[in-house]
Amino acid sequence: MRILGIAGWSGAGKTTLLAKLIPELTRRGLRISTMKHAHHVFDVDKPGKDSYVHREAGATEVMVSSGKRWALMHELRDDAEPDIAELVRHMSPVDLLLIEGFKQEPHDKIEIYRSANGKPLLSATDPSYVAILSDGPVADSKLPVIDLNDIPAIADFVLAHCRLQAGV
Repeated sequence: MRILGIAGWSGAGKTTLLAKLIPELTRRGLRISTMKHAHHVFDVDKPGKDSYVHREAGATEVMVSSGKRWALMHELRDDAEPDIAELVRHMSPVDLLLIEGFKQEPHDKIEIYRSANGKPLLSATDPSYVAILSDGPVADSKLPVIDLNDIPAIADFVLAHCRLQAGV
Protein backbone atom coordinates (compact mmCIF):
# COMPACT_ATOMS: atom_id res chain seq x y z
CA MET A 1 0.00 0.00 0.00
CA ARG A 2 1.41 3.37 -1.02
CA ILE A 3 1.09 6.30 1.37
CA LEU A 4 1.11 10.00 0.52
CA GLY A 5 0.28 12.92 2.76
CA ILE A 6 -1.55 16.14 1.94
CA ALA A 7 -0.49 18.81 4.40
CA GLY A 8 -0.69 22.54 4.87
CA TRP A 9 -1.66 25.21 7.32
CA SER A 10 -5.26 25.50 8.47
CA GLY A 11 -7.42 27.05 5.77
CA ALA A 12 -5.16 26.00 2.90
CA GLY A 13 -7.81 23.74 1.35
CA LYS A 14 -6.68 20.21 2.18
CA THR A 15 -10.17 18.72 2.49
CA THR A 16 -11.41 20.61 -0.56
CA LEU A 17 -8.52 19.25 -2.59
CA LEU A 18 -9.11 15.67 -1.42
CA ALA A 19 -12.81 15.94 -2.30
CA LYS A 20 -11.71 16.62 -5.90
CA LEU A 21 -8.62 14.39 -6.06
CA ILE A 22 -10.20 11.20 -4.70
CA PRO A 23 -12.82 10.97 -7.49
CA GLU A 24 -10.11 11.64 -10.12
CA LEU A 25 -7.94 8.83 -8.74
CA THR A 26 -10.86 6.40 -8.39
CA ARG A 27 -11.91 7.19 -12.00
CA ARG A 28 -8.42 6.07 -12.95
CA GLY A 29 -9.07 2.71 -11.31
CA LEU A 30 -7.33 3.12 -7.95
CA ARG A 31 -8.69 2.04 -4.61
CA ILE A 32 -8.19 4.96 -2.22
CA SER A 33 -8.50 5.26 1.55
CA THR A 34 -7.90 8.32 3.68
CA MET A 35 -6.74 9.11 7.18
CA LYS A 36 -7.25 12.53 8.75
CA HIS A 37 -5.62 14.03 11.79
CA ALA A 38 -7.80 16.09 14.10
CA HIS A 39 -6.21 18.60 16.46
CA HIS A 40 -9.18 18.66 18.76
CA VAL A 41 -11.51 16.34 20.57
CA PHE A 42 -13.93 14.83 18.09
CA ASP A 43 -16.66 12.25 18.25
CA VAL A 44 -18.20 10.14 15.52
CA ASP A 45 -20.84 8.86 17.88
CA LYS A 46 -23.97 10.48 19.31
CA PRO A 47 -25.02 10.69 22.94
CA GLY A 48 -27.86 8.30 23.65
CA LYS A 49 -26.90 5.76 20.99
CA ASP A 50 -26.02 2.26 22.21
CA SER A 51 -22.44 2.50 20.95
CA TYR A 52 -21.98 5.79 22.82
CA VAL A 53 -23.31 4.18 26.00
CA HIS A 54 -20.84 1.30 25.55
CA ARG A 55 -17.89 3.70 25.24
CA GLU A 56 -19.03 5.85 28.14
CA ALA A 57 -19.36 2.67 30.23
CA GLY A 58 -15.65 1.98 29.66
CA ALA A 59 -15.31 -0.18 26.54
CA THR A 60 -11.93 0.25 24.89
CA GLU A 61 -13.29 -0.54 21.43
CA VAL A 62 -16.80 -0.45 20.04
CA MET A 63 -17.65 -1.70 16.56
CA VAL A 64 -20.88 -0.69 14.87
CA SER A 65 -21.92 -2.65 11.80
CA SER A 66 -24.71 -2.58 9.25
CA GLY A 67 -25.36 -3.80 5.74
CA LYS A 68 -23.81 -0.58 4.37
CA ARG A 69 -20.73 0.08 6.56
CA TRP A 70 -18.91 -0.67 9.76
CA ALA A 71 -16.95 1.58 12.07
CA LEU A 72 -14.53 0.79 14.85
CA MET A 73 -14.08 3.36 17.59
CA HIS A 74 -11.09 3.02 19.90
CA GLU A 75 -10.90 5.00 23.11
CA LEU A 76 -7.38 6.03 24.08
CA ARG A 77 -8.41 6.91 27.64
CA ASP A 78 -5.05 7.90 29.15
CA ASP A 79 -2.87 6.30 26.45
CA ALA A 80 -0.73 8.44 24.17
CA GLU A 81 -1.94 9.27 20.68
CA PRO A 82 -0.71 6.52 18.32
CA ASP A 83 1.82 7.35 15.63
CA ILE A 84 1.21 7.02 11.90
CA ALA A 85 2.71 3.52 11.69
CA GLU A 86 0.32 2.22 14.34
CA LEU A 87 -2.68 3.84 12.69
CA VAL A 88 -1.75 2.51 9.23
CA ARG A 89 -1.68 -1.04 10.65
CA HIS A 90 -5.43 -0.68 11.29
CA MET A 91 -6.20 0.25 7.66
CA SER A 92 -7.28 -2.33 5.10
CA PRO A 93 -4.93 -2.61 2.11
CA VAL A 94 -5.72 -0.35 -0.85
CA ASP A 95 -3.67 1.07 -3.70
CA LEU A 96 -3.13 4.44 -2.03
CA LEU A 97 -3.68 5.80 1.46
CA LEU A 98 -3.96 9.60 1.43
CA ILE A 99 -3.19 11.15 4.79
CA GLU A 100 -4.60 14.60 5.55
CA GLY A 101 -2.68 16.50 8.17
CA PHE A 102 0.11 14.93 10.25
CA LYS A 103 2.25 17.65 8.68
CA GLN A 104 5.35 16.91 10.76
CA GLU A 105 5.40 13.13 10.34
CA PRO A 106 8.16 11.64 8.15
CA HIS A 107 6.04 10.10 5.33
CA ASP A 108 6.16 11.72 1.88
CA LYS A 109 3.81 14.70 1.67
CA ILE A 110 2.53 17.26 -0.80
CA GLU A 111 2.16 20.76 0.62
CA ILE A 112 -0.83 22.94 -0.13
CA TYR A 113 0.45 26.49 -0.02
CA ARG A 114 -1.47 29.74 -0.30
CA SER A 115 0.58 32.91 0.06
CA ALA A 116 -2.57 34.74 1.18
CA ASN A 117 -2.50 32.70 4.41
CA GLY A 118 0.67 34.54 5.39
CA LYS A 119 2.32 31.34 6.66
CA PRO A 120 5.79 30.06 5.79
CA LEU A 121 6.36 27.08 3.51
CA LEU A 122 6.35 23.88 5.55
CA SER A 123 8.52 22.25 2.90
CA ALA A 124 11.30 24.82 3.38
CA THR A 125 12.54 23.01 6.48
CA ASP A 126 11.17 19.48 6.03
CA PRO A 127 12.67 17.11 3.42
CA SER A 128 9.64 14.77 3.49
CA TYR A 129 7.72 17.17 1.22
CA VAL A 130 7.88 16.13 -2.44
CA ALA A 131 5.82 18.82 -4.20
CA ILE A 132 3.86 22.01 -3.62
CA LEU A 133 0.31 22.70 -4.76
CA SER A 134 -0.34 26.42 -4.96
CA ASP A 135 -2.75 28.96 -6.35
CA GLY A 136 0.15 31.20 -7.35
CA PRO A 137 3.90 31.31 -7.86
CA VAL A 138 6.16 29.93 -5.13
CA ALA A 139 9.59 31.48 -4.67
CA ASP A 140 12.63 29.84 -3.13
CA SER A 141 11.64 26.20 -3.53
CA LYS A 142 13.31 23.47 -5.55
CA LEU A 143 10.23 21.27 -5.36
CA PRO A 144 7.85 20.88 -8.29
CA VAL A 145 4.97 23.37 -8.05
CA ILE A 146 1.60 22.28 -9.44
CA ASP A 147 -1.46 24.47 -9.90
CA LEU A 148 -3.78 23.71 -6.99
CA ASN A 149 -6.77 23.78 -9.35
CA ASP A 150 -5.30 21.37 -11.94
CA ILE A 151 -6.66 18.11 -10.51
CA PRO A 152 -5.59 15.92 -13.49
CA ALA A 153 -2.00 17.22 -13.19
CA ILE A 154 -2.02 16.57 -9.44
CA ALA A 155 -3.32 13.04 -10.05
CA ASP A 156 -0.58 12.50 -12.67
CA PHE A 157 2.05 13.58 -10.13
CA VAL A 158 0.59 11.33 -7.41
CA LEU A 159 0.59 8.32 -9.75
CA ALA A 160 4.18 8.96 -10.87
CA HIS A 161 5.53 9.70 -7.40
CA CYS A 162 3.83 6.67 -5.83
CA ARG A 163 4.75 4.46 -8.82
CA LEU A 164 1.13 3.51 -9.40
CA GLN A 165 -0.51 2.70 -12.71
CA ALA A 166 -3.98 3.79 -13.63
CA GLY A 167 -6.28 0.81 -14.01
CA VAL A 168 -8.69 2.51 -16.39
